[in-house]
Amino acid sequence: MPEEILKRVLTAPVYDVARETPLELAPLLSKRLQNKIYLKREDLQPVFSFKLRGAYNRMVQLSDEEKKAGVIAASAGNHAQGVALAASKLGVEATIVMPETTPPIKVNAVRDMGGNVVLVGDSYDQASAYAKKLVEEKQLTYIHPYDDLDVIAGQGTVALEMLRQFSKPLDVIFVCVGGGGLIAGIASVIKQVSPKTRIIGVEPEDAACMTEALKANKRVVLDEVGIFADGVAVAQVGEIPFRIAQTCVDEMITVKTDEICAAVKDIFEDTRAIAEPAGALAVAGAKKFVEKYQVSGLNMAATVSGANMNFDRLRHISERTELGEKREAIFAVTIDETPGSFKEFCELLGKRRAITEFNYRYSDSNHAVVFVGVRTEGGYAEKEAILAELKAANYSVQDMSDNEMAKLHLRFMVGGHANGVQNELLYRFQFPERPGALLNFLIHMSEEWNISLFHYRNHGSAYGRVLVGVQVPPEQHADFEAYLESLGYPFVNEQDNLGYQLFLRPTND
Repeated sequence: MPEEILKRVLTAPVYDVARETPLELAPLLSKRLQNKIYLKREDLQPVFSFKLRGAYNRMVQLSDEEKKAGVIAASAGNHAQGVALAASKLGVEATIVMPETTPPIKVNAVRDMGGNVVLVGDSYDQASAYAKKLVEEKQLTYIHPYDDLDVIAGQGTVALEMLRQFSKPLDVIFVCVGGGGLIAGIASVIKQVSPKTRIIGVEPEDAACMTEALKANKRVVLDEVGIFADGVAVAQVGEIPFRIAQTCVDEMITVKTDEICAAVKDIFEDTRAIAEPAGALAVAGAKKFVEKYQVSGLNMAATVSGANMNFDRLRHISERTELGEKREAIFAVTIDETPGSFKEFCELLGKRRAITEFNYRYSDSNHAVVFVGVRTEGGYAEKEAILAELKAANYSVQDMSDNEMAKLHLRFMVGGHANGVQNELLYRFQFPERPGALLNFLIHMSEEWNISLFHYRNHGSAYGRVLVGVQVPPEQHADFEAYLESLGYPFVNEQDNLGYQLFLRPTND
């Protein structure tokens, strides 16, 4: 099988529509990982993905009758764009069935290229089943995204380019895996030309169909498939890619959502390009491989397979990046609800570290639970040191860094209507986002009046934004305002804000 793929790769006319993409050194990532990391920039293709190669190589083989009847494909986006552009080039009508969960940027791109889009189901597999139904009804030719020799050969041209672009054999190549077409094409070529090069496939933990198939020594169907990395959200790996992987893929690695988000940031910092989650998979795998085996001084390549990013998804990615890099830890810490305890806790935690998040709401007169995020440049070891330090100071502390509910929901929900809070005032502040600014703010706010609500989250901007509830007797309101003026931070009184009245105002007021 690999021999047949290589033969087809050598004659694939993909450059009618595709371009040879660069293999670029990622200097920042290379320095951090102590290995030379090269990025194969398939995000620079006309459709911002490698999928154009395989789609065109398959469609150029169609007979005149097949071209006249038209083609159909199922795709979460990138294969769809490849088919649509190839169809436009060849003058063929194309129908593309896409999951309803496909990011709008991909749907719109297919329509802009002349493809007839049909939205069906929540996953690729549901879209694929419907597309195959239309094949029978309308006598269309199905262009499979990965389980086809010509499609795989088209993707294999990526490997030929890497062989030309790097003067000596690469030690390791990391490839994202969905249905398996890309890794089948790359592995078929590399293992025949450079057999000592290790081929590592990378999948999300919640969409690891190739990993499970290789474990079971047969193709399996996943019960559920995560769709964060929608470009590889496949329940069952292709039959041909699986057979090739059994002999040509050395290892599979799975990565978490946070690790994918961190890889998106890594690629951006080295290239100023924004990869989609599936496009950053290989980089996430490379980082995990280096951490697992503690290797250094190797020449490694990772496919940046796509950049069809839905802009709205960046918000979620930026929130999860620091956790994925182990540069942030989040804790739930119980402190005494007594005068000065809030200040003592902040001084202990913030005297040497940057606080990234701070959420607190008064709940009872005995104890308070604070949801706090801390920058941890030292990774896991520093997180453990913080835990030990807090426990040594007799704080009850829980590590929430791997708690999915905490990361997705609790951090945005800390608050609510408090009982027993008298004379609460609510203010919104802005302060310069520099080391020590938040700690200075916390310390000064704790000296004379009781803090009953506190919310802060670092958003990477020049100014930090804080929402604070403070218990101040009515006769001291003027003094308190004068005190706030002396701090030098811009502030707004939000006492009459409708959001406060509906969601935060103490029930006894």
